[in-house]
Amino acid sequence: MPEEKRGHPGSKVPASHRDLIECPPVAALTTVGLDGYPQTSVVWCDFDGEHVRINTMRGFAKERNMRRDPRVTLLCYDPGQPIRYLEVRGTVDEMTEKGATEHLDALASKYAGRKIRYFGEVIPVRFAQTETPILCLVRPKDVVALESTGSRCGP
Repeated sequence: MPEEKRGHPGSKVPASHRDLIECPPVAALTTVGLDGYPQTSVVWCDFDGEHVRINTMRGFAKERNMRRDPRVTLLCYDPGQPIRYLEVRGTVDEMTEKGATEHLDALASKYAGRKIRYFGEVIPVRFAQTETPILCLVRPKDVVALESTGSRCGP
């Protein structure tokens, strides 16, 4: 039987689910598009104890959407335990180029398990000339953590 832990406005990410927001295997960010429909993108993220930190590129749909409407939802889960997840609804407090490239390199290194650079080792270095990383700081407003105590699906 799944156990749901629903947060309250301004709630914190529970320690039991902190691993799901620190470079989770799967993270999907949903923003509100210009037409009012949700727009969801797979993202890399981490958590600094106060903000969920997400990196995107200037001009991407999610970047434009967050500048226009700062309300977002982030869903993080482990594919090995798909009914153990963390949903963070929040508001983008800040979007900045300052420190964004360093943060992107740090995320790439966490995901790779070794020190690497995003431009040149994850994507071709030529994109560093045309893409501008944007660091987005999301303040959690409502947090839902689900933990399953049941069996896994499949064989």
